[in-house]
Amino acid sequence: MEDFDEFVRARGDALLRYGFVLAGNSEDAADLVQEALARLGDAWPRVRKKHDPEGYVRTTMVRLHIRSWRRRRREDLVAVVPERGELDRYGDADLWAELQELPRKQRAVLVLRYYEDLSDKEIAEILGVSRGTVRSQAARALDKLRIKRVLQEAR
Repeated sequence: MEDFDEFVRARGDALLRYGFVLAGNSEDAADLVQEALARLGDAWPRVRKKHDPEGYVRTTMVRLHIRSWRRRRREDLVAVVPERGELDRYGDADLWAELQELPRKQRAVLVLRYYEDLSDKEIAEILGVSRGTVRSQAARALDKLRIKRVLQEAR
């Protein structure tokens, strides 16, 4: 189990940043990391032999993220609307704000493609969809981002 502890210490912050990009907030990111690492701990001997524990954790995080979205499929209602949004500690706040407006699957595809630099085939395997679905989701997401930029520039 010492190898597992070393892995968590070495990659924990990177996994938390990845979770933040997927989930959009620190709390959900921490939950994703915690649940994925718990599952990795259970499967550590098997996963370690395949030499890709980080890939296992990241795939698990994406699947957990999508599963939670499928369960909720509704807006998160709050009692009081905050005056300002949470500051983005991990990158470009404007970009993150635009990504947050995308549906979760489209956001996941863009994160996996551009943040993780995965191929369509790898993304399809992680999300459990076809490569065509990956390409169409990416195209729709990029179109939405382009349209939004054009509208902002026209103002």
